[in-house]
Amino acid sequence: MPGHIVLAYSGGLDTSVGIHWLKTRFDAKVTAVLVDMGQDPASVEAAVERGLANGAEDVLVPRVRDRFAETYVAPAIRANALYQGTYPLATALARPLIAEELVRAARAVGADAFAHGCTGKGNDQVRIEAGVKALAPGMACIAPQRSHPMSRDEVLRYAARHSLALPPEKKSPYSVDENLWGRSIEGHDLEDPAVAPAEAAFAWTRSPTACPDEPGAFTLAFERGLPVALDGVPLALADLVARLNVLVGGHGVGRIDHVEDRLVGIKSREVYEAPAAVAVLTAKKALEALTLTKEEARLKPFLEQKYAEAVYEGLWHAPVRTAIQAFVDTVQAHVQGTVTMQAWKGGLTVLGRSSPRSLYAPELATYSDADAFHHQAAEGFIELWSLPTETATRVRGIAPSPGAPDPDVAVSPAAVVP
Repeated sequence: MPGHIVLAYSGGLDTSVGIHWLKTRFDAKVTAVLVDMGQDPASVEAAVERGLANGAEDVLVPRVRDRFAETYVAPAIRANALYQGTYPLATALARPLIAEELVRAARAVGADAFAHGCTGKGNDQVRIEAGVKALAPGMACIAPQRSHPMSRDEVLRYAARHSLALPPEKKSPYSVDENLWGRSIEGHDLEDPAVAPAEAAFAWTRSPTACPDEPGAFTLAFERGLPVALDGVPLALADLVARLNVLVGGHGVGRIDHVEDRLVGIKSREVYEAPAAVAVLTAKKALEALTLTKEEARLKPFLEQKYAEAVYEGLWHAPVRTAIQAFVDTVQAHVQGTVTMQAWKGGLTVLGRSSPRSLYAPELATYSDADAFHHQAAEGFIELWSLPTETATRVRGIAPSPGAPDPDVAVSPAAVVP
C-alpha cells in the first residue's frame, strides 16, 4: 500500500474528487501537482483552494510555460511534428512534461506512488505512465478511472456524500484541453464525425464568415529551424506563439477537424485549434524548401512521421525520439531566414521567403541572358540516367502498358467490337 501519492491534478471534476478517493482508499497522503503551462491565473488559484479543501497535503504548481515552449514545443517545431500529417501534438507534448513534474514532486515529498485521472481508452494514460517509467522506473501507478471507473453521475454522487468542493459547472458541453501550442475539443455532438463543429466549440479562432475582409500579412524570422521574430520584433518562443495565436486566429486560421487513430486502437474524431502551430509549420516548410538539399528534403518527411508517432504514442523519452531529434537538429542548422505570409478568412498563403543559406541559385534557375547553366552537360546526364532502363529494355523487351493487350496473345475476330 502506498504511503504518499502524487496526483497529476488538473482541477477538473475527476481529479478534484480523486484527491479524497485516493486519500481514503489507501489511507495515504496525497500531494496534488497542477502543472501551469499558461492557464488562466484565477482558475489555477481556485483549483489550488479546491485541492486543499478536498484533503490534499499540498497543491504544487510548477510554472513551466517557458520551459514547455523551449524544451518540448521547440524540438517538435524543428521536426515539423504533425501526427498523421494533421495534428500538431499540443496535448501530446504536454504529457511528458507533466510526467517530469510528477517525478520531481515525488522525489521532493518522498512519495512512493503516482496517480492520474485518465480513462482506460485514452492516450494520456500511456503518455504519462510511459514518461514516469522512463524517469523513475518502478514507481507504482494508480489509475482510479481504470481500476474503479465511475460515470460523471457517480462522481457527482460521491462528491455530494462527502461534501467535496467541485469546479464550477461548465457552460460548454465539450471536454477541452489547452496549452500554449493548441486547444483540443471533444465530446458531445463532436462524437459524430458527420456533424459539423458548432461555433460554440471554438475560442481561439474566428469563423471565416466573421473574419476581416482585409487580409493580414506578417513576417516570421527563423534561426536554426525556430521562429525568433515576428514582424521584425525579436521574441521568446512562448511570447511569439502567444501573439501569433491571436494574430492568425483572428483571421480564422488554425481550425483542424480530424479523425485520428488513437494509440489504444480506436478511431476518434478530434477538433483542434492551433493557429500559431499551423502558421509556424507552414512558414518553416517553405523555408526548408529553400535551404535543404534534395536528399535531406526527401528523407526528413519520413522521419517527421516517425517522430510525430513517437510523441503521440508517449515515447518522448524513448531512444527512437532522441535519435530522430539528433538528425533533425543537424539538418535544422541551415534553416535560417524570413517568410512573409498572408492570413485571410481561414486560409494561409506564403507570399515570399529569403535566406542567407538559400540553395536557390538565380544564375542557374533563370532563363534570361544571365543563365549560367551548362546545357550541354544535360546530354551525358540523360544518357547515364536512362542507361539502366535502356539496358533492361534491350534484354527484356518492351513491357506492355497496364491494360494493354499482350502482343503474344491472339485476339479472335469475334472478340473485337466494331
